Amino acid sequence: MKSHAKAIVIGGGVVGCSVLYHLAKAGWTDIMLIERSELTSGSSWHAAGGFHTLNGDPNVAKLQAYTVQLYREIEELSGQSCSLHLTGGVMMADTPERMDFLRLAHAKGRYLGMDTELITPSEAKAMFPLMDETNFVGAMWDPVEGHLDPSGTTHAYAKAARKLGAEIVLRNRVVELTQEVDGTWNVVTEQGTVKAEHVVNCGGLWAREIGRMVGVELPLLAMEHMYLLTEPMPEVEEFNKSTGREMIGVMDFKGEIYTRQERNGILLGTYEKACKPWSPVNTPWDFGHELLQPDIDRIAPSLEIGFKHFPGIEKAGIKQIINGPFTFALDGNPLVGPVQGLTNFWCACAVMAGFSQGGGVGLALSNWMVHGDPGFDVWGMDVARFGEWATLRYTNAKVRENYSRRFSIRFPNEELPAARPAQTTPLYDTMLANNAVMGDSWGLETPLWFAPKGTEPKDIVSFHRSNDFGPIGEEVRATREKVGVTEIANFAKYEVSGPGSEDFLNRLMTNRMPKTGRIVLTPMLNEFGRLIGDFTIAKAGEERFMIWSSSAAQKYHMRWFEKHLPKDAPGTSQVRIHRFDQTLVGLSIAGPKSRDLLQKLVDVDISTKAFRFMDFREMAVGGAPCMVNRITYTGDLGYEIWMAPAYQRLVYKAIKDAGEEFGLVDFGMRALLSMRLEKNFPTWFRELRPIYGPLEGAMDRFVKLEKNDFIGRESAAREQAEGPKLRRVSFIVDAADADVMGDEPIWAKVGGKDYGTVEKPHGYGAARFDTDGKEVRGSSAAEGASAVRGIVDGDWRVVGWVTSGGYAHYVQKSLAQGYVPAALAANESAGLFEIEILGSRRPARINVEPPFDPSGEKMRA
Repeated sequence: MKSHAKAIVIGGGVVGCSVLYHLAKAGWTDIMLIERSELTSGSSWHAAGGFHTLNGDPNVAKLQAYTVQLYREIEELSGQSCSLHLTGGVMMADTPERMDFLRLAHAKGRYLGMDTELITPSEAKAMFPLMDETNFVGAMWDPVEGHLDPSGTTHAYAKAARKLGAEIVLRNRVVELTQEVDGTWNVVTEQGTVKAEHVVNCGGLWAREIGRMVGVELPLLAMEHMYLLTEPMPEVEEFNKSTGREMIGVMDFKGEIYTRQERNGILLGTYEKACKPWSPVNTPWDFGHELLQPDIDRIAPSLEIGFKHFPGIEKAGIKQIINGPFTFALDGNPLVGPVQGLTNFWCACAVMAGFSQGGGVGLALSNWMVHGDPGFDVWGMDVARFGEWATLRYTNAKVRENYSRRFSIRFPNEELPAARPAQTTPLYDTMLANNAVMGDSWGLETPLWFAPKGTEPKDIVSFHRSNDFGPIGEEVRATREKVGVTEIANFAKYEVSGPGSEDFLNRLMTNRMPKTGRIVLTPMLNEFGRLIGDFTIAKAGEERFMIWSSSAAQKYHMRWFEKHLPKDAPGTSQVRIHRFDQTLVGLSIAGPKSRDLLQKLVDVDISTKAFRFMDFREMAVGGAPCMVNRITYTGDLGYEIWMAPAYQRLVYKAIKDAGEEFGLVDFGMRALLSMRLEKNFPTWFRELRPIYGPLEGAMDRFVKLEKNDFIGRESAAREQAEGPKLRRVSFIVDAADADVMGDEPIWAKVGGKDYGTVEKPHGYGAARFDTDGKEVRGSSAAEGASAVRGIVDGDWRVVGWVTSGGYAHYVQKSLAQGYVPAALAANESAGLFEIEILGSRRPARINVEPPFDPSGEKMRA
């Protein structure tokens, strides 16, 4: 074993071997994988080996498609078979609600380039005759599903990596990790110490233990997972013989089971409600190629439904029950990327679907390490997406919930209860007393809407308009016509101070920094000119700035800030960054009476001339020291009021008491989001993401190319010179009883017109509509999985996708935001666009100007 390496990968499962292969493929050959035992000694060896491309997050789905396409490549390079079985598979719906879910997934597949198809239960039975089709109302077919040999696939990655120059060291446990002042890592193993520039935690079942070596508690937990193998079945053998193909894979939401052919029998696995964690605190280092004791009683309820739905399986004998541990993060997606606060310490763990996602994880992480950017929008997998509130006990509760709901539908207005409340503000009990329906916002309890007195404050979950529709409308109308108050503690809050602070922020942000007492709005770009942040910045004093942004991106942004701090000496900077989190909370008042209300609570002049739009001031509100911004996300006259938690109850009571004469109402986050739609305001991680440039995101006016050389300036200038390919637009939609939720396809009646090359939303490949009206697609593994089905319908083409939307209660219109080719972005013609909602294509029209107060007079009043 050599004593130095550029990068050390810890863990020899499928993910670790994929990371090693992709690093070697990217040109890093001075790399080493260290495994405590043999390759595939953790979860990989006993995995069911299934793979698929569908995922609730389109960005993760794209990387899953890449993974499936990659297997032929590593087979050829390594000479090792992965034993691929590309059988295809179906998802079965037993209720109208589950069929709505499949319609959403199928529509999403249109713009992702996936070849899915909605089929009847009888059509599904023809491909899997063991089912009783009368239990179902419909199904969705996906040809890019199948299964493989887990051990063979892992060894294919490993052999391919070795051929490219990587080294693999087995039977050598890492026992300690320390870091030198210069950032070099000491990887202490049973066989000696290796110095490395980078360390990658691919520890799988032991990823928590590897993280603890550097002081990080990763939010992941291993769960016991069972599947059974049947004895050979004559029905399976007869189907193979008569059709010449394998039986397909089947996912049954109601039964919480998945099934596929395994040799001449059937493999049937469960995600049971009565789930059980494995080693919830510590993972024993001596655990290896063992299986856990089966507990068939625990999965009996799932089997009972499964045997009813698939009576052909019930008669088969059970040959073996496999029970082994798999790791999960809180939301079921992997933990990937650099850990904030550490230098060159990377994660690629909690990849529970390793044979669907492992290739994409390896590609994204290698890009990140070698080129400084993952090359894709990987927020759904970023290790920075969870905060300090994701403690060991919180994680254990949430992972249990996620596992038990793996085959359950997540409705757009559904809030999950496990591990809540975690964080609360001083107003939590007050909000509950006000009949608030609370939601989880990055671990914080936040009021979503207020149920009428005498009714239960509870969402009725649905894909359609639900019981919150009326109350939210009342909140919006009262705020727009009088005044409303809402809690805004769920914003991210930072202070940047010290010598050089303004230069630091000017280097990071696209807009000029404000003068003292003023506010600016500004995007932040990466080196490739893509949107990685959207900020409100106030200059509070000389070399002191207050910053607000999306709460979910706090660690994501802190990682970027720390990376770019000016270095006055090795490891030092005079610029200081403080993240407040919940040590600073806030309230917002908005509406035409908000100035009159606030004036009663302060002892300074806040008239239009004295306290202008986009002003910042420190003042006492209701007797409490506060910071006040003259700006709100409602797009109306209003104020954001920030205070220490100790003062929040005082300020809120003062607002409520003074506001009674003005008709003050409480409004929640859903009303706020409804009002932002009326102003065409974007949201971070929906409209503004790292796959879009600032002009594509319609953020032009906040990008000052003539100022200093900010990060991403060259790319932004190129985008301006060449013109954006896409453009964010707002639509008015002729919706029925359901509004858009995000990720719906946008159709346009464009015939054979050529609108140039348009990157699909999540990198699934390029779509180009030529003069014959046919789509020309890329063919590489990274660009797509299969031929597009349903992207063309006569003169209609899928040309874009929805990012978010809903009902705008004050203007009484269903609105959507999304991306379309730039050449279409200013076309407000009726009859040009349709947006697919729950399988129905609804007429839509671009609305260039905001439907509420298009001139902006009200917020500037």
